[in-house]
Amino acid sequence: MKTQKLLQTSYTETMPSRYRIQFPPKQEHNLEQDEAYFNLIEDGSAWKILFHDYDRIFSKPGLYEQLFYERLKCTSPKKVSELLQDSLTSEWVNCTELRVLDLGAGNGMMADRLRSMGVARIVGADILSEARDAAYRDRPTAYDDYVVADFTKLSDERREELEEWRFDCLTSVAALGFGDIPPRAFFTALKFLRTDGWVAFNIKETFLDHSDDTGFSRFIRELIFSEYLDVYQLERYTHRLSMEGVPLKYFALVGRLTASIPLDFLESIGVVD
Repeated sequence: MKTQKLLQTSYTETMPSRYRIQFPPKQEHNLEQDEAYFNLIEDGSAWKILFHDYDRIFSKPGLYEQLFYERLKCTSPKKVSELLQDSLTSEWVNCTELRVLDLGAGNGMMADRLRSMGVARIVGADILSEARDAAYRDRPTAYDDYVVADFTKLSDERREELEEWRFDCLTSVAALGFGDIPPRAFFTALKFLRTDGWVAFNIKETFLDHSDDTGFSRFIRELIFSEYLDVYQLERYTHRLSMEGVPLKYFALVGRLTASIPLDFLESIGVVD
């Protein structure tokens, strides 16, 4: 009986908290990407939190998963990892040999999927120290290392540290565009890959539309159709639901570098950040 009580106590203490999440009456499609928010009800008060206030969301254990994965049914880590695994299998590449840089790593949702594939070396990277702290708190075995840095202005010391990993795969899930990771940061991460390295990421479907002339959209389109990348998978899918339950469509992409991307690639396509 005493042992059972101890086990129950331990399980209760490690269970993630459950939160009361309230969506606003204003429809999400009428809001800009950086304006979407929810209310967190605590102690009788409603706290307005933007969807992109990741530092605040990560400070609450389990809130990120409850909001985006339970309530809004996000599927992106699963989709991108499955397409990556299919591509690797088609080329007889062993997942266990990959050295992955997970850009915009957050609290480790993508790392969980990579570990389940058998990937043995994963380094997370994010601009937020709160993301690293949440990853170490929630998934302490997910990453071999976790770098907190702005990839648009890495120090020489940080570059040398990252180069030592000799990455042959870059992942970035639910992090590209919207100003979260600018073109220069993603380009810098690509330059840490071997010249035959794999790339797996997702983007909002409008980023491949020529009507979207933002720098990031232009960068991705030019990269996909360039001589530097072979595209193995490009699939339109439901990233998550909106607050109204409407499917939000994204593209998941898996490709493999064919050559070193020139340092002036961004400037050559008119992307300046």
